[in-house]
Amino acid sequence: MQAVIFDMDGVIFDSETLVLETWKETARRHGVANVEQVCRMCLGLNAPASKKVFLEYYGADFPYDSYKEEMGRLFHERADGGRLPQKPGIRELLVFLKEQGIRTAVASSTRSDLVQKQLSEGKLLSLFDTVIGGDMVGRSKPEPDIFLKAMEVLAVSPEQSWVIEDSYNGIRAAVKAGAVPVMVPDLAPVTEEMKQLAKYILPSLVEVREEIERLQI
Repeated sequence: MQAVIFDMDGVIFDSETLVLETWKETARRHGVANVEQVCRMCLGLNAPASKKVFLEYYGADFPYDSYKEEMGRLFHERADGGRLPQKPGIRELLVFLKEQGIRTAVASSTRSDLVQKQLSEGKLLSLFDTVIGGDMVGRSKPEPDIFLKAMEVLAVSPEQSWVIEDSYNGIRAAVKAGAVPVMVPDLAPVTEEMKQLAKYILPSLVEVREEIERLQI
């Protein structure tokens, strides 16, 4: 193993739940139905791809940008300043990987400036060798671009890189990239497709560390 590449939302931070809550609150204010269903369709997608999903579902005249801005304000009011909860075991896993000489990256569909901000506020940024945001590549997950970019920056091979993901699109992208796909489920339940695609399905990052320790022996 040369590297471990992490998705951020739902893997490093327990943020997907807050995204869903703030979208639902925004939708209630404006009488928008079925927003939870649409949000789940967007798991793992970058901003342009998510907007496309919303417009395909609600129609081209749906005021996505203004609703997204409103939802974003609610999210940041509750998450900024280091208040975004971290997933159990993340810090311990990152420290362990550093001690083992295994390189680390974040490859998140979120914009790179927001990724940097949230990692910095959570005092995790220094534990990563590089950060790749969704705005740094042309195609969103489930295409492999973001993971291939991370591997290029880290100078590691796909077959010796683990990708930690919680979303279906993330696991699909990891497979296309030729990496070792590891699913740590969050909002999206494990499906038969995920059982077929993921090399490992582990309940938390605590078990991810235990599995890596076992393989390193």
